[in-house]
Amino acid sequence: MAHPVSGASRWGTPGRMPPPLPPLPPPPPPPPLPPLPPAFRVTDADVRPGGRDMLAILDDDHERFVLLCESLLSAGRLVAGRPAAGADGEVAMPAALRRRPGVNAGVGVLVATLTRHLSAEEQYLYPTVCAVLPNGGELAGRELGEHRAIARSLRELYTTRPDAPAYRSLAITVYDQLRRHVDRASQEIFPRVRERCTDNELIRLGNRVQIAVEAAPTRPHPAAPVRPPANKLVDPALGVVDKVRDALAFRRTRFEQLNM
Repeated sequence: MAHPVSGASRWGTPGRMPPPLPPLPPPPPPPPLPPLPPAFRVTDADVRPGGRDMLAILDDDHERFVLLCESLLSAGRLVAGRPAAGADGEVAMPAALRRRPGVNAGVGVLVATLTRHLSAEEQYLYPTVCAVLPNGGELAGRELGEHRAIARSLRELYTTRPDAPAYRSLAITVYDQLRRHVDRASQEIFPRVRERCTDNELIRLGNRVQIAVEAAPTRPHPAAPVRPPANKLVDPALGVVDKVRDALAFRRTRFEQLNM
C-alpha cells in the first residue's frame, strides 16, 4: 500500500520550507495626462440668476397695499387721500369696514401682508441701504422708526372692532403712514439703491426677500428686533406661532384669498 509523500520529504530536507519568491517590480508610472484646455474667465456678469429683483418685488407690494387700503377705506371715494365727508361733515365709514362686528377679512389680509413685507424690508432692504448709500445708516434708522410706528398702528387696527369709534381714525392713520412709506421708498430709496447695485445683486436679494416673506410673521410685533442678525432669528419663530393661530382662526392672510 502506497503512503502519501509528506511536505518535508517532497523538498528533500525534512522541516524546511521553500525560499520566498522575489518581490515583483513596481508598475511603471502612468503617462502624463494631456494639458487641459484654457478655461474661460467667468465673472458675475456672465451668469444671471433666476428670479425677480428685490426692488421690483417691493414696489409691486407697495402698489397692491395702496390699492387694497383705498378700496377698504372708501371704495373709490377718496379725496386727497381721505374719504369724502358726508352731508353732516363727518367722514363716512364705508360699509365694507362696518358690515360685521369682527375683524374685516380685507383688513386682516392688509395687516398680514404688510407685516410680512416690513419684515422682509428690515432683513434685506435696509442692510443694503446701509451698505451702499453714503447716508445709508441715517436713512435706514429713520425708516426703521417708521416701521415700528406702522406696526403699532396695524396692531391697534387689527385689535379694534370695526364698529368702535376709534376704528375710522386708525384706518386713516394706517393709510397715511403707508402712503408716506411708499412715497419715500419710490423717491428716495429705490432709485439710489438701483444705481449702486448690479442686476444680479438685486435678483439674489429678491430671492432672499421672497423666502423671508414666506417665513415672516403675519401679525404685528412692534417690540420685535428690526435689525439683523436678531430679526432673522426672531421673525421666523414668530411666523410659526402666527401661522398656527391663523390656521386655528381660519384667517385669510394673502391677497389671493380676497374676493374684491
